[in-house]
Amino acid sequence: MMCDAYLLDSASLGSPGLEKLSWLKPVYPGDTLRVRLEVLESRPLASRPGVGMIRSHWDVMNQTGETVLTMEGFGMFRRRNAGTSRDDISPAPVT
Repeated sequence: MMCDAYLLDSASLGSPGLEKLSWLKPVYPGDTLRVRLEVLESRPLASRPGVGMIRSHWDVMNQTGETVLTMEGFGMFRRRNAGTSRDDISPAPVT
């Protein structure tokens, strides 16, 4: 769901990992899940100024609104220059 929601259309450069991951309730075949993402902070990397780091919090809910998973983690993204639109940025080639 993360990939479909935004990662496939972003200039994602991967993730250095997760801080927290909690499975709060079981998920069963046939469940309908939805995700809520909140960006907690963002900053440029000092060692790589063209790369930004975000820290995010995710909640995954089932069809009855119960939270089944929460997680916090980091993502690295290519930064765009001021005045550059999203359409001007292409993902880095995979080697």
